[in-house]
Amino acid sequence: MNNIRNIVIIPARGGSKRFLNKNIQLLRQVPLIEYSIQYAKENCLYAKIVVSTDSELIKEIALQNGVEVVDRPLELSGDLCTTISTLQHVLENSNETFEYVTLLQPTNPLRPKKLFKEAFKILVEGNYDSLMTVTRNEQKFGKIIDGKFIPYNYEIGQRSQDLDPLFYENGLLYITKSSLILEGKIVGSANYPLVINHPFAKVDIDTIEDLEYAEYLLNNYRNTIL
Repeated sequence: MNNIRNIVIIPARGGSKRFLNKNIQLLRQVPLIEYSIQYAKENCLYAKIVVSTDSELIKEIALQNGVEVVDRPLELSGDLCTTISTLQHVLENSNETFEYVTLLQPTNPLRPKKLFKEAFKILVEGNYDSLMTVTRNEQKFGKIIDGKFIPYNYEIGQRSQDLDPLFYENGLLYITKSSLILEGKIVGSANYPLVINHPFAKVDIDTIEDLEYAEYLLNNYRNTIL
């Protein structure tokens, strides 16, 4: 796998309405984006690491950490801008070609240290188009219709442990063939869902409470990252 050309892209725009400057909020005195940068440097071996940003401050942090920066144009920096358009911009403006794109989101700062190695091995050996990490749902969901609660994934009185398996994207990791990214697809038809049932999978920073929970986990799982 050493010769497979992989680019790790960390998209980190400066604006955020719900949580101001969330990509550089401090988690144990370290900006959030640094966790993804350092994870890539420690675990995504033989890969080029790029931060895509419209922020001079984020750019400075990335350069201080020794990774390349792609300046994101204004039209790709708004609230309605999609992640896929950012990934496409990086690929289309690179002088190099890559077989795979790994997406690391700054708002998912905590990842098990063996995650990437395990995921990349599964992807390559299984000849998949893409891989994304998912986590099993353990909650009872329902809809409110005409003022009534209608169970969606269970029956009233059913035990939580007997729920039909449902899974959600946890955002920890995406790896996709670059050809699919250029077609505007985050995942392909031959997509492998890697199940991660680790406390880190529940961390997605969007509020101050999320940040506080991440710090709690760091204090209790400090040996399982990086």
